[in-house]
Amino acid sequence: MATEADAARDRVLAARAAFGDELETLEASARAAVDVPAKVRRNPVRTAAIAGGVGFLALRGPSRLVRAGKRAVFGKPDPLPDSLLPDQVEKAIRALGDDGQKVRGALERDFAAYAQQAQRDRARLRTLLLLTVARPILSAAAKSAVSWLFRTDDEGFQARLAEIRDRAARRSKGEEAGDAAADAVNAAVDIAKETAKETG
Repeated sequence: MATEADAARDRVLAARAAFGDELETLEASARAAVDVPAKVRRNPVRTAAIAGGVGFLALRGPSRLVRAGKRAVFGKPDPLPDSLLPDQVEKAIRALGDDGQKVRGALERDFAAYAQQAQRDRARLRTLLLLTVARPILSAAAKSAVSWLFRTDDEGFQARLAEIRDRAARRSKGEEAGDAAADAVNAAVDIAKETAKETG
């Protein structure tokens, strides 16, 4: 019966030790994963590249590159003409009557509204095309950057694991010292009781 109890106790102690090791590994992994400043110190070039990529996107770098490429391929756009209205439109405006300023104002307002709407439509189309092309690339880049930032690297993990095991060893030595002190106190109390019985 005693051997079964001893074997069960040994299994419990082995399971407790394995659980302690797993807990230390988990804690070290978590601490290494969120230790961003240490990763930045170990990989300054990669961190600078990620920060530069984010800055490039934030400052609308892709659209600027597209415009520069368009200018390089097609050349500079023609400057705006001095007069935006052709002669036929001028004649049509004069033919509308004596109140030419009101007619001109109405035409200009309508044309301005049309030009704004056309500009919005072109911007929406350009944005849609840019998002269609850039969204998968940006998504993959963002996922890669986040996974790199929060992954557990071996160097940081081993350093954290050594710290945790050192702390656990110090704690267990303190508990052993406390147990030894408690045993010494209990022994002293037993001796005092026996002495009191003999003298009493």
